[in-house]
Amino acid sequence: MHVDGGCHCGNIKFEAEVDPALVNICHCTDCQQLTGTAYRVNVRVKKQDIKLTGNVKHYVKTAESGARRKQGFCPECGTPVYSTTDDADPQVFGLRVGTVRQRALLPPKQQGWCRSAMPWVQNIDALPKTATQLQR
Repeated sequence: MHVDGGCHCGNIKFEAEVDPALVNICHCTDCQQLTGTAYRVNVRVKKQDIKLTGNVKHYVKTAESGARRKQGFCPECGTPVYSTTDDADPQVFGLRVGTVRQRALLPPKQQGWCRSAMPWVQNIDALPKTATQLQR
């Protein structure tokens, strides 16, 4: 599936070919902290299937497993765009589905790191809903 998107401010743009079957949710505590929310939704994309333009800044984190993961984000607006290995020439990227313009067409197919999932994350259907901003 052909997708396009970018960061919030438009500094980073991309086009990619993705497989919708590879969309996943990560509930690990690193993803929770790096997104500032309960989980992160990613789609794997091979290096040859993504064209990225713009100024990307990187932050390297060490996971619980000891693996070093490079986090690519916009230095202007802070939008997380992808993660990859900390290799000199990474071959696979975890593209952040929230940055994809066609994100509504990419529902998650699996979940990982469920041991650290927030206990309430599967039970939000009963919450009151508004079409726009919450009124306080």
